[in-house]
Amino acid sequence: MSRYRGRFAPTPSGPLHLGSLVAALASFLDARHANGDWLLRIEDIDPPRCPPGAAATILHQLEAFGLHWDGWVTWQHDRDAAYRSALETLGSQGLAYPCSCSRKQWCDHAIYPGWCRNAVREPGRPVAWRLRSDRGLRPVTWQDRLFGEQRLDPAELGDVILMRKDGLWAYQLAVVVDDAHQGITDVVRGFDLLGNTPWQRQLQHALGLPEPSYLHLPLIMGDNGQKLSKQNLAPPLPQDDDAVRPLLHRALKALDQSPPPEMARAAVSEQLARAIVDWDVGRIEPDAERRPGDQVADSDAPSPR
Repeated sequence: MSRYRGRFAPTPSGPLHLGSLVAALASFLDARHANGDWLLRIEDIDPPRCPPGAAATILHQLEAFGLHWDGWVTWQHDRDAAYRSALETLGSQGLAYPCSCSRKQWCDHAIYPGWCRNAVREPGRPVAWRLRSDRGLRPVTWQDRLFGEQRLDPAELGDVILMRKDGLWAYQLAVVVDDAHQGITDVVRGFDLLGNTPWQRQLQHALGLPEPSYLHLPLIMGDNGQKLSKQNLAPPLPQDDDAVRPLLHRALKALDQSPPPEMARAAVSEQLARAIVDWDVGRIEPDAERRPGDQVADSDAPSPR
């Protein structure tokens, strides 16, 4: 059996918030409880969304909460050659094609209807590259560790973008290539990313890559009923110890781990040491959303379509 290798992969579009903390904490505890590795990847493939200094802030926030990663930080901006090689492999299999369509053109369709699959596209226009969902791709099934068996027919997915018209790499391709490169065996992330898993399973199969285990976590909602996120201006995580200790305790409660009340005042290292020993995924209630004090998000991933 392979040694457990987990990861946290934030997009540096702003500082981490409570939802990010819950996701990072869950993936950290899952790895450490299994005596495995916990890696950090900065998903900065979309520079316009990544303001200067945001990545450094994220690193400092993780360290303040005692979430120390193994090895070097991986940066997606260094991985262009790997993504290009994967796209070329998909193209050689007839599973990737250039597409000149705009979202406005197919806005009356639930999913992109595949108009450019047979090279019938407008000449001279910039193109994105899409994954064919209608050729050689099996129905997608997997067992989520919290939400159970998942199954989706490729025809329901649509042809997801792999590289954008502006030449930037899309989330789906990059995350699959990088998980394989880092030897990730277990992915722990927010429920908002569960819908991306079928495309990622398809890509893993098409590229002959290992298929990690997945655990999707309930999302933490704000008092306004919206998911805590950077776009919704969720408050950034503090870095001073007096504020960090009770917030770490709150995050553990959000994961249904029931830490003793008195631990809210304990040092970060003490809280984490006990949480690693006591970590139990079976305690997490599989509701997709919950209010602060319970919930999560792994990243502000770009729109897959």
